[in-house]
Amino acid sequence: MHISLKSAADQAAAIAAKEISATELLDQVLERYDRLNPALNAVISTQIEQARGRAKAADGVTASGGSWGPLHGVPMTIKEAWDWMGSASTSGHVDRANWRPEQNSEGVDRLLNAGAIIYGKTNLPVSMADWQTFNPVYGSTSNPWNTEMTPGGSSGGAAAALAAGLTALEFGSDIGASIRNPAHYCGVFGHKPTYGLVPLPGHGNPGSAVELDIGVGGPMARYASDLGLGLDILAGPGRLDARAWQLNLPAPRKTDPTTIRAAVMLEVDHSVAQDSELTNQLAKTVDALGELGVQVDYDARPDVDLERAHHNYMMLLRSATGTEFSPEAYESQKPHAARWDAGERDYRSLAAAGVTLSHWQWGQHHAEREADRLKWDAFFDEYDVLLCPTAASAAYVKDEEGARADRTITVNGEQHHTTDQLFWAGMSCGVYLPGTVAPAGFTASGLPCGLQIVTGHLRDREGIAFAEFMERELGGYVTPPGYE
Repeated sequence: MHISLKSAADQAAAIAAKEISATELLDQVLERYDRLNPALNAVISTQIEQARGRAKAADGVTASGGSWGPLHGVPMTIKEAWDWMGSASTSGHVDRANWRPEQNSEGVDRLLNAGAIIYGKTNLPVSMADWQTFNPVYGSTSNPWNTEMTPGGSSGGAAAALAAGLTALEFGSDIGASIRNPAHYCGVFGHKPTYGLVPLPGHGNPGSAVELDIGVGGPMARYASDLGLGLDILAGPGRLDARAWQLNLPAPRKTDPTTIRAAVMLEVDHSVAQDSELTNQLAKTVDALGELGVQVDYDARPDVDLERAHHNYMMLLRSATGTEFSPEAYESQKPHAARWDAGERDYRSLAAAGVTLSHWQWGQHHAEREADRLKWDAFFDEYDVLLCPTAASAAYVKDEEGARADRTITVNGEQHHTTDQLFWAGMSCGVYLPGTVAPAGFTASGLPCGLQIVTGHLRDREGIAFAEFMERELGGYVTPPGYE
């Protein structure tokens, strides 16, 4: 296997053993970038000379017997929304193209302090608000498995870059499956941490110090073990909290797979239609896990009204993202919110109702969320993981016309709104729970798919450990044809 396709940990080990220098490794990754990225448009901005200088400095440290940390000399990319001095953080907005941050986001500094050689940024949709990746600043990103198809979003460029071997590790973000969905579509791993685990300031809205409700930052990788490596580097109290707080994430409660109790929910009879090809492949994966000794339970459910919980998530999600609207954009939502109040139930009216919630109304939804969080925690005292889809289908052909609210995808021969898929996104997001996506084979049409592994509050290591088990026993990342 080419070293560019190996894990971040293996690359770091090869540099430490002086089997390859950081400069040589960067050159090999950049050769792939030059050759493969034009067809994908996954990496959309670079600071290559800065990366070369840093790689040279890393080699000097290696030669003297030192190390900057667990990612010493490893080339990588980050999602465009993360502040990285010298690069734009536009989130796809043309009017932000000339803005440059005066400091790195804390997560970027943590990666650099761990020794990473960041050479570029990866593409995303406008405002990170789509499951496709295109914008007027950088254009459209394609899926390495089929360049006519979307790589997902909003960390779509990140997943495409990982699948194509342009980076070993990525720093994504997720408020509505933006790590998990592209990992699923591109056949890589992704971890959405427990809310608050990774500092969010320096992400998205330029200059904002606000921690956006529900939103998280987290690692994406080709190998499950790199999720743990990335989380160890990124997680921990940030800024003012770092003065006193410390993080001690618990280890997995169980190490023997035959003792793991897995609740399974592959379909629901409300909210979202599920593609049968995807469901069938996920069911095969769950059956294989059962044959390996995992205690599988298709009937287990938390004491939560899941349809109501999804509605609650949508209201809180749109309220959170609406806080970043301009005054004019906020005002434009009021007529649609009035339609919601009048009983109309389309996506636009729901979103507008969330954006324009009063603080009292938001408080009622938040109280409902907090009650559900306690019920989920009781559920995860009894069950170790919940296994469910990440989306309603595998990747689909790009459709970049019109507004997201109007677009549809084909599910079992019928058209369904793309926004319906947010049900599976909200399964963990809505109650701040961690969710890990692990590759779970291919649909009958040959498209990669991922299984979402939801675990209890701050039990992030359990989801990652389960993903490692799946990778070890069932296989994980597969290199797309032409990217070997």
